[in-house]
Amino acid sequence: MSSPTAPTHPAYGVLRPVSPTASVLLENNPSAMTLDGTNTWVLRAPGAVKKVIVDPGYEDVEHLTELTKLGAIELILLTHHHPDHVEGAPWLADRVGAPVRAFSAELCRDGEPLVDGEIVRAAGLEIEVVHTPGHTEDSVSLRIGDEMLTGDTILGRGTTVLSDLGDYLRTLRKLLDVLPEGVLGLPGHGAELPDLRATVAEYLAHREQRLDQVRSALRELGDDATARQVVEVVYADVDQSLWVPAEWSVQAQLDYLRAEAGA
Repeated sequence: MSSPTAPTHPAYGVLRPVSPTASVLLENNPSAMTLDGTNTWVLRAPGAVKKVIVDPGYEDVEHLTELTKLGAIELILLTHHHPDHVEGAPWLADRVGAPVRAFSAELCRDGEPLVDGEIVRAAGLEIEVVHTPGHTEDSVSLRIGDEMLTGDTILGRGTTVLSDLGDYLRTLRKLLDVLPEGVLGLPGHGAELPDLRATVAEYLAHREQRLDQVRSALRELGDDATARQVVEVVYADVDQSLWVPAEWSVQAQLDYLRAEAGA
C-alpha cells in the first residue's frame, strides 16, 4: 500500500480535460480508501454533443449538480458496485434522463447489464467493456482506443483492496495480454497513469511479492494464523491506519493459498 507518486489533481468541482475524449471531475470525498476522492469521468468524442458519465460517486448533490451543468448526458456507466462510485447514479439518472449500465443487473436502470467484450457506442465513442474481477466480482474496465478507465482495479497510486486474489491475478495477466505499451490509465481514484501496462506489470510483481511474504509469515506463525496476525508481520512497516484494508487483502491471499493447498 505504498504511495510512490504524489497526486496531481486540481481543486474539487473543476472539470479537468485529460485527453480529447476524457475529462475528470474530482468528488470532494478524500479518505484513506478513496485517496483524493472519487474520479468521475466525463467522456465524449470531439465534436459530439452528448456525454457519457462514468462513476458519478456518492449521492453528493453538489458534485452531481456540477455534472448536470455539463449538457446532455446520453449514458451513465458504473465500474463496480461500491457506493463511492455508484450511490449517486439514481439521483443523476433521474435529473438527466439517462440510462445506467453496469456489469451487475441490480445497478442498471433502463439499460442492460454490461457484457465482457461488448462495444458500447455512445457520445460518438466506441467503449470496449473488459470484465476485470478481483477488487470486486463485478468490476469492469472500459477501453477507448489508447485509454482505459480502470475503476478500482488499478489505482492512480498505491494498491487496491481485493475480494478474490485468484480472480485478480487472472485479471492482471489478462490486461498484460491485451494492453500495448503507452495506454493511458484513467483510474477511479488518484492521478492518471501514463503507461497502464507498465503499472499492471508492477501490480503483478507486487502481488507475487506479497504472496511470498504471506507464505513466509505462515511458516513463522503457523498455517492457521489469522489475517490480522499476518498483517502485523507483513505490514509492520506500513502506517497502522492502513492495516484494516490490508487485513482484507491478506484474507484474500490466505483464502487463495489455502484453496491452492487444498486443490
